[in-house]
Amino acid sequence: MIAVRFTPSFVRQIQSLSDEIQEEIFQKVNLFKTQLNHRSLKVHKLKGRLAGRYSFSVNYHMRIVFEWLGKNEVLFHAIGDHDVYKD
Repeated sequence: MIAVRFTPSFVRQIQSLSDEIQEEIFQKVNLFKTQLNHRSLKVHKLKGRLAGRYSFSVNYHMRIVFEWLGKNEVLFHAIGDHDVYKD
């Protein structure tokens, strides 16, 4: 299972979202932790300024940007729509 850590800004972003969206996020995070390569997550490596980081989809509009800290540990940096890539 993947261990997940959160940046303070990620936590603030989550707290600003509705309870319904937070529940959807937690379901996808649990799926990510247990089935990293599940099709619905659409995990992919980022390029350019965010090279070295990855992203997965929560839903059609929302993504989580993360980086690997080790073989089984990730750090979530940001959550949002495509604008999250502009951080």
